[in-house]
Amino acid sequence: MKIFYAVQATGNGHISRAMTLMPHLQKWGTVDVFLSGNNSHLAAQLPVRFRSRGISLYYNNTGGLNYSKIAFQRNPLALMKEIKELPVGQYDLVINDFDFLTSVACRLQRVPSVHFGHQASFRYTETPRPAQRQWHGELLLKDYVQATHHIGLHFKKYHPSIFGAIIKEEILQAAPSEQSHITVYLPALSDQTLLRLLSPVTDQFFEIFSKETRSLTRKGNLLFRPIEQQAFNRSLIHCSGIICGAGFETPAEALQLGKKILAIPIKGQYEQYCNAAALDQLGVMTISSTESVQTQHIRRWLDQGKTLHLDYSQSIQEALEYLFSVATTRQPSAPIIGQPVCAP
Repeated sequence: MKIFYAVQATGNGHISRAMTLMPHLQKWGTVDVFLSGNNSHLAAQLPVRFRSRGISLYYNNTGGLNYSKIAFQRNPLALMKEIKELPVGQYDLVINDFDFLTSVACRLQRVPSVHFGHQASFRYTETPRPAQRQWHGELLLKDYVQATHHIGLHFKKYHPSIFGAIIKEEILQAAPSEQSHITVYLPALSDQTLLRLLSPVTDQFFEIFSKETRSLTRKGNLLFRPIEQQAFNRSLIHCSGIICGAGFETPAEALQLGKKILAIPIKGQYEQYCNAAALDQLGVMTISSTESVQTQHIRRWLDQGKTLHLDYSQSIQEALEYLFSVATTRQPSAPIIGQPVCAP
């Protein structure tokens, strides 16, 4: 089986998930990756056959989507030329992790596809939303990618077509401990803001992963670290809790490890508001947005926050078995035989 796997290259989450999934997908056939976008800082250790600037998602200084930059980043004629040249029709299966170009190419060429990833979960009304919905946020999450099937990933199985998070093997196999530090990953906030927010909590040591810091910097009870994946994994595995945004991958890894979480959605990011609503339902402490967080919130969480453990160890097997059971070839009436090339 020939598999076309489109991966959105905005941020690191999509690429990280693709790297985790790749050895499992390759049991079902030959996989060619289409990397679409140019707004990621993670090296894609993937079998990339096609690349494009794609349609990257950009954010403004407050963390919200920069719609004008998104809309005017590409020449429409050049973009349409790329779309028409995508060889999706040459593959037995097209898997799309939130890429607009692949979505349009499949529609133009009448090729079935599977939208697979966290954003696909928002096609279903059962997926948690915040009390105040945003029409433009809903439009982006639900209609940015069109597909024959939508298979979502989320914190819980809110719908039969939604599965648990895809977790890196390093996290799944880890032996977590509870050391004295709190891990902090809030790239939307400046180092100065984090210093002002956390330094008054003098009885707690914070290990902060910062996009501004280039070397280890100690400031009282705060240690600022450059963002580096292995160092972050170690810090998360052995922390007593984590303060992070309300994205998907980092809170899911913390849930897998049974860590106490304080989730703070980035102001203006509707997807994070949705994730925060889901985490709140699970019993995870959340704050309304990065703009409203105060030192008193940190103290209350340290005193009252609770740990929660969810097991995502079977998510890959369950999600891929379902994907291959519902996916279709170019002829919608001819289902793909759900058998891997070698035994999983």
